[in-house]
Amino acid sequence: MSFLDKNIISFSPKVFGLDLSDLSIKVFQLEREGKEDKIRSFASVELPLGNIDDGKIINKDKVVEAVKEAVKKAVPKKINTTKVICSIPESKAFLRIINIPKMGEGEAGEAIKWEMEANIPLPIEEVYFDWQFLKSDPSAEKQSVLTVAVSKGIVDDLVEVLEKAGLDVYGLELESVATVRSLMEESGTESALIVDIGAQRTSLIITEGEVPYFTSSIAFSSENLSDAIAKDLKLERKEAENAKINYGIHNFNDGNPVFDSIESLLENLIMEISRTIDFYNEVSKKSTGIEKIILCGGGANMKGLVPYLAKRLDKEIYMGNPWTNLNFGNNLPIVNKADSVRYSTAVGLALRGLHYD
Repeated sequence: MSFLDKNIISFSPKVFGLDLSDLSIKVFQLEREGKEDKIRSFASVELPLGNIDDGKIINKDKVVEAVKEAVKKAVPKKINTTKVICSIPESKAFLRIINIPKMGEGEAGEAIKWEMEANIPLPIEEVYFDWQFLKSDPSAEKQSVLTVAVSKGIVDDLVEVLEKAGLDVYGLELESVATVRSLMEESGTESALIVDIGAQRTSLIITEGEVPYFTSSIAFSSENLSDAIAKDLKLERKEAENAKINYGIHNFNDGNPVFDSIESLLENLIMEISRTIDFYNEVSKKSTGIEKIILCGGGANMKGLVPYLAKRLDKEIYMGNPWTNLNFGNNLPIVNKADSVRYSTAVGLALRGLHYD
């Protein structure tokens, strides 16, 4: 599902993905040679605190400069297009699955608009909204529809920044939709919970196959973990960051000081994950419930996090694989495994660009 898709008739354009978050900008471009996919360009640049606050752009000029820097910095080849699909922050969007009587797409618009007015906390005239039919049982009386709405102010500011950076906006897409596209197998049917641990927040995404079913955003973040480690262990900020990544919570039962300093934060994360799973199990008609939990985002790289969550939640925990729907042939991807989970959303946007036609 993409906002503002441009209608291309006669050719397939080159389009790259841009993941814009509070503290970083990531760009990613894919290209295809024959039947194989290749990573053409990628880069990540840090964005100083205060330029974007919880998805709202505060300092447009600084963000424009950072976008230009990320595009210029991309390697191993230069990004060879100005056409971009950019992420929309999950915390600023309203994603719902609604059910309407079965009807054609042409006549469904008004029914969907009416349902959305009843399900979002903003007046419909203050949002941009999009929707798509989901696969359903031919014998069912209702048609399921995935809907999303975003404040016009958020979208308009984002488009303004991208255009000032010299880019041509070919689409805007929810972070969750892009992340699911990169991590979940195409045409898959299993239910999963994706835990995307970012610098400023964590997104919890329940997906049925490749369709986001429910999303929420919580305050748990990689930055909060580093702050807690620095304060409790009296370390400089950079030292705390290194301790989190390299030492982490490995051997958490053996008096690990890093674990002791962030245990309460991790317990809050576990509580939110459990609540989300319980919610899904209550409203879902599937007997299997959540079949696996997938971690992604830069915060997922903390050493020892996967076995700790597996033990506390009594479930299989997997590190996300953004290459799930890519075919590199016999070649290894040029982005290493640890870095790849940081690019999950950007890869999903780039996949959308690769298949734009």
